Amino acid sequence: MSKRRNVAIIGSGNIGTDLMIKVLRVSERLRMGALVGIDPLSDGLARAARLGVPTTSDGVAGLIALPGFEEIDIVFDATSAGAHRANTAALAPYGKKLIDLTPAATSPYVVPAVNLGDHLQADHVNMVTCGGQATIPIVAAISRVTPVAYAEIVASIASRSAGPGTRANIDEFTETTARAIETVGGAARGKAVIVLNPAEPPLIMRDTVLALVGDVDAEEVKRSVVEMVAAVARYVPGYRLKQQVQVVPVPADQPVHTLTQTPVTHQVTAFLEVEGAAHYLPSYAGNLDIMTSAALQVGEQLATQLDEAVRA
Repeated sequence: MSKRRNVAIIGSGNIGTDLMIKVLRVSERLRMGALVGIDPLSDGLARAARLGVPTTSDGVAGLIALPGFEEIDIVFDATSAGAHRANTAALAPYGKKLIDLTPAATSPYVVPAVNLGDHLQADHVNMVTCGGQATIPIVAAISRVTPVAYAEIVASIASRSAGPGTRANIDEFTETTARAIETVGGAARGKAVIVLNPAEPPLIMRDTVLALVGDVDAEEVKRSVVEMVAAVARYVPGYRLKQQVQVVPVPADQPVHTLTQTPVTHQVTAFLEVEGAAHYLPSYAGNLDIMTSAALQVGEQLATQLDEAVRA
């Protein structure tokens, strides 16, 4: 019988706390071993203590010093790109599986609906970004039908859902997402834009995917995208298309031809929204929910793989 695997979460902010709640309420494969922060007064650490989860406010050094650290199999890092590099170095001697929720991009990218099984043997994987988790599946869905010469995504999130970590990592967000659009999504060239929307009341996450392709069967593209949306929605229930996928011809004199070195004849556009599950965060914070939901998927698969390795 499979057992629950102990996990630690580094980062007691919005993302780390939401992931903790998901592990406690949703996961059948994982058990909270520790929540780690650097602010002893953070709501996340206080909430963890009330829920009986071991805590430390001494960062990764405090985690390593905790009783039971040796029993932790998987560590989620929900800090920042800069802090993640230091955390990785500190944890390296201990042989833990590490799931990076920052845009540090120092390990293989994983988007569960696209390549979950490709990197489970790695000790360290990266969850790209919220915009990447929302849009790369769509680029991949188009790429499996026809080559994508260029893909551009725009992720619009509520300002209230962008905490200090998100704001400090804007440059890393755009660079990491663009690279993953190419390496995971399959586009020859990728570009990413993030918009912090100050509207009140806050709007839920909205994403636009634009792809330039050659001659293509429009219905086949639409069918592939719809299937991919259903695959993502299995672990992010609030993930959906806002309207039917658009596949339109590109006029020969349209400026988009300057974006790619290969001829394009059609533009594919998909409009998405991501509503959060409101486990800890408001439902409009779909950008954070999709990250924690995707990371949970990876953690559960790693737990299954660890069990299979023991049985073997």
